[in-house]
Amino acid sequence: MTIRPITIHGEPVLHRRADDVETIDDSIRELVADMFETQEAAHGVGLAAPQIGVGLRIFTYAYPDSGDQPSRGVIINPRLRIIGKISKEAPDRDEEAEGCLSAPGYSYPLKRSEHVEITGLDLQGEVLSFEATGWFARILQHEYDHLDGYLYVNRLDAKWARRWKKAMKREGWNEPGLSWLPGVDPDPFGHDEPEEASESGLSSQTG
Repeated sequence: MTIRPITIHGEPVLHRRADDVETIDDSIRELVADMFETQEAAHGVGLAAPQIGVGLRIFTYAYPDSGDQPSRGVIINPRLRIIGKISKEAPDRDEEAEGCLSAPGYSYPLKRSEHVEITGLDLQGEVLSFEATGWFARILQHEYDHLDGYLYVNRLDAKWARRWKKAMKREGWNEPGLSWLPGVDPDPFGHDEPEEASESGLSSQTG
């Protein structure tokens, strides 16, 4: 298993639809092992393959409050169905803030559905299908978006989108070739400085 660099916003692979996995072979199993290792090192609750530069429809997750589902899993070639309506109210800055390992160190509030259904394949090629609610549903929507070429910052309302664009310009994240390596580079969300609050204010980040 290898910890891989995590691509940052300007990398083109993050902004295009990922390809379906045709065959689950040893190369895919190795990729998934690396994704889990990278996700854990980054203190993330999810990671999509494009975030480590691989344009395939795979994401991993690790979330203890996943209900009847395993708290750690991988979904290959997922399909997501929104069940709960997405409120048109302004998102709550504290309760609905997301972070992303590909926009490291920042978080912004975003409305999501509270209830989704996801189907796909596990690492053995078996079909899986389940529903998720609450924050687990948010994680699945966040990671699924990555596979369609969207980061959560692309879905922000006008107020928060303006703040993100200023941050993106300040960081120089519209250019390709940027990444950070979990466990080597300073943790952008402050996990290696537990006494100091990070800008995100969140203890774990989506992918």
